[in-house]
Amino acid sequence: MRDGTARPLQLMLTLLVGLLGAFSARLIGLPIPFLLGALGFTAVLSLTFFARTGKRLWHPQPLRKICFSLIGAMIGTTFSPEVLSLLPGMLLTLPAMLLFILAAQGVNFLIFRRLAGYDAPTAFYAAMPGGLVEAVLLGEKAGGNVEILSVQQFARIVMVVIAVPAVFYLATGEIVGSAGGQSIGSRLPEWTDWAALAVIAPAGLWIGTKLRLPAAQMVGPLVLSALLHGTSVLSVAGPAVLLNGAQLVAGAGLGGMFARSTLPQLAACFAFGAVSIAATLTLSAGFAIVLSGFVPISIEALFISFAPGGVTEMGLIALSLGVSPVAVAAHHLFRILMTVAMAGLAAPRLLPPQD
Repeated sequence: MRDGTARPLQLMLTLLVGLLGAFSARLIGLPIPFLLGALGFTAVLSLTFFARTGKRLWHPQPLRKICFSLIGAMIGTTFSPEVLSLLPGMLLTLPAMLLFILAAQGVNFLIFRRLAGYDAPTAFYAAMPGGLVEAVLLGEKAGGNVEILSVQQFARIVMVVIAVPAVFYLATGEIVGSAGGQSIGSRLPEWTDWAALAVIAPAGLWIGTKLRLPAAQMVGPLVLSALLHGTSVLSVAGPAVLLNGAQLVAGAGLGGMFARSTLPQLAACFAFGAVSIAATLTLSAGFAIVLSGFVPISIEALFISFAPGGVTEMGLIALSLGVSPVAVAAHHLFRILMTVAMAGLAAPRLLPPQD
């Protein structure tokens, strides 16, 4: 079968399997069902049928960008002039994030170097609490194992997405969020809301790309939407069906990445990743508990802000928990920027010796 036919069929299969996983997760009451359900079912599909070929399920980048842009634009709709009251608190939490990055990097490096036995460059860049793509690129330049770095960083994001809702479940005894997905806004969306998002998403994507922002496909629309709503220029109700669809595409794309891995490799990386995530989330909780006594930000929002997941995934979890996703996204953007900057400064010391 030619690629011209096979690729669309693979995409249809991925989304259908992801949709089945989403409804299954919704049926049993899992949090963020359209993300986690799609991820789990497509991961099984990849490992079962496509791992033998070593080729990932086709998942077009433009589709991912569109969905992430819509997520960013809709998260930005939650911004309001009242959110500006959080800025004084960030004057303390952002410097604290620097201390968190150093602590998380150091603890994770020891785990991957001593427990996993990785070489120094691989352990260092696997330990990065942010910047999946940057960690792999910098690690490859320093002579690290690219395959291990890819899976280890991927495991970090996936496990945080799963672990954070689980932590809230253990703490409260209740499933966080709505089993039917998250809704944004208190009123039903109208056609003008759809039209506004159709303009904000691509415009924000273009701006984020031009400014070379991390996670530009989401952060650009988020910032643009937040500015428009924070200055009361717009008041958009984000349609829940768009958010659920974006989660479905994101989850299916993550699950499709498993096709290039083997079960033993995945098991080892996820085992070491579990130790790393347990240590890092313990640090996140410690920082959240301490800072909550000094800033006007809830301990839930602080914990999610310091949890080392992806910007998109943590924004979705923030929506699920009903805490400020804009404040959470701001902290994660800062974390990624600082993590990559610190790793870049350390790169010369980790470069292999030249002949």
